[in-house]
Amino acid sequence: MNRWMRCAALLALGMLTGCSSYRPWINPPLAPVSSPEEPLRSTQQAASQPVMMAVTLSGGGARAAAFGLGVLRELKATNFTLNGQPTTLLDHTALISGVSGGSILAAHYAAFGDATLDRFESDFLLVPFESRLIREALWPERLYKLTSPWYGRSQILAQRLDELFEGRTFADVRQRPGAPDLMITATDLTTGAPFDFTAEQFQLICSDLGATPLSFAVAASSAVPLLLSPVTVRNHAGTCPLPTVPVSKGQDYRTRMLQSSVDSYGNAQERPFIHLVDGGVTDNLGVRLMLDRLVAVGSMSANFADVKPGTLRRLVLVTVNSERGLAERIDSSDRVPSTTQVLESLIFGAGSRETQLTLALLNDDLQRWRAEVERIRGQPGSPFAADAEIHVISVSLHDVPDDKVRHSLLRVPTAFTIERSDVIELQRAGAAALRRSPEFKALQESLANLQAPR
Repeated sequence: MNRWMRCAALLALGMLTGCSSYRPWINPPLAPVSSPEEPLRSTQQAASQPVMMAVTLSGGGARAAAFGLGVLRELKATNFTLNGQPTTLLDHTALISGVSGGSILAAHYAAFGDATLDRFESDFLLVPFESRLIREALWPERLYKLTSPWYGRSQILAQRLDELFEGRTFADVRQRPGAPDLMITATDLTTGAPFDFTAEQFQLICSDLGATPLSFAVAASSAVPLLLSPVTVRNHAGTCPLPTVPVSKGQDYRTRMLQSSVDSYGNAQERPFIHLVDGGVTDNLGVRLMLDRLVAVGSMSANFADVKPGTLRRLVLVTVNSERGLAERIDSSDRVPSTTQVLESLIFGAGSRETQLTLALLNDDLQRWRAEVERIRGQPGSPFAADAEIHVISVSLHDVPDDKVRHSLLRVPTAFTIERSDVIELQRAGAAALRRSPEFKALQESLANLQAPR
């Protein structure tokens, strides 16, 4: 070992003998000039368009990101004519939402738009993201920072993601022309409730979402318990006027649970810090909190109260479910399940049940919303045009028609890096699953018949 290498080793050892006091970035409070009268939902501006779509991308590591990319590319390939002008379905995305692996793709698309369709493979899917992450965690500088009580493994992930997103923040996304709203979902470790990186949520804690790096939100959404450390946000509640959260008079169970979650952030003295983990712990689809908020307002028309009457003609929700199957069934043997088997069953087995529950709630909500729209569309003051329709399209890895391909893709590991062949096959599967969806075919027919309003 030469003299310089010995010096470097001694320096690294010296660094590790002390405890670092390094503190990572933490969310700032709202500026004093912020007004509580500012609208909470910027989606209402996008809703002035006749066709409005929301896309939600589930968790599942690079598997979810590749499958979701195939869906986005197929949405871009879905052409139709609106007001005499050619357009694509993806061009009408007003909101893109992501959880864990899906949040990586959602944030990338919000930041870079259609360029993601060409860049995301080379930027993320086809690079050794995971091995580089592990190497960086072993750098002396990183090891020293990890001795700080405020710095965890998820901060290393956030720094790596910041390179992927080129330092973009939520404010940068808002300022990009044509960018959709972005919602990233994590889980509140204390309450077990979803915590989303949206203007609504950050106004509750009197914090500036615009200053928040995309990498910070995605790292929080991807912080798998035990493997990665929780990500922390500061609760600044009490330093700004409380926003008015619209809640219906019905006060059903979902509304009461949502209100309870909202109230939990109001006392910053009791909860000065909020620790976040993977969003898939509570909602791997990333749609539950959005549905609960829509229900809490009381009606679909109330959710679009600021929209010019007669504007909305097609509302579209696309949910992309990339959850994997169990590698092995523990109920096929009488042996005591191993720790690995227990963790996998809890994460993927119980998670699958929650996904089915969310889809069932979505179906019930859809029936009510369709009945309401059919009743009030075209009426004076209604935001819905006379031909308004709601379309919900659920795309899943389980929809892949070829048994061999489906079984293979359902067993692709939940990791930041997967095999190149799986990346390619997952994208093909995402596009094919969307194309063969009966709900998607019905939407295509509806868009083909979309005529200029009389």
